[in-house]
Amino acid sequence: MADLDEQLIRAAQHGDVDALTALVADSHPTVRRFARTLCATPEDAEDAAQEALIILYRKIGMLRATSALTSWMFRIIRNECLRRARAVLRDQPTAPETAPSAEDEALRQLEAQAVAAAIAQLPADQRSVLILRDVQGYSGPMVAKALGLTVPAMKSRLHRARSTVRDSLGAPT
Repeated sequence: MADLDEQLIRAAQHGDVDALTALVADSHPTVRRFARTLCATPEDAEDAAQEALIILYRKIGMLRATSALTSWMFRIIRNECLRRARAVLRDQPTAPETAPSAEDEALRQLEAQAVAAAIAQLPADQRSVLILRDVQGYSGPMVAKALGLTVPAMKSRLHRARSTVRDSLGAPT
């Protein structure tokens, strides 16, 4: 089955319209499932899935390794869901009674800068797990799959990353 998928992807990369059509049709259930778990609303999920399939159709030739198709699609969907969430947040007016004071805002920014600096100092493998899991809120199995790890390996990296950030911030354990 994997050889058949690789042949299909390679044919699609070389412009075979039938292979590309079959690849899009085969990918649709997985793409929709990813989108449903990542997007805030069913409508956003459907739109993100459609956008991902359009990008797949247009840019399959840019895919470097046939084995990377799933993670590539996951990134496209994730980015589209995040784009849609940002647009919703940007369009919502903020209530004046909940606006933080200048002092609170300054403290929040200092804390955010300290956390960002601590995360930036992590090794790349730990940083990517921490960002996907704790910052972007993806499930453990989803993060493991996106990074090509087993769930126990992902949990181990996440634990090391959290411990390192906690230590660098001087937080109590």
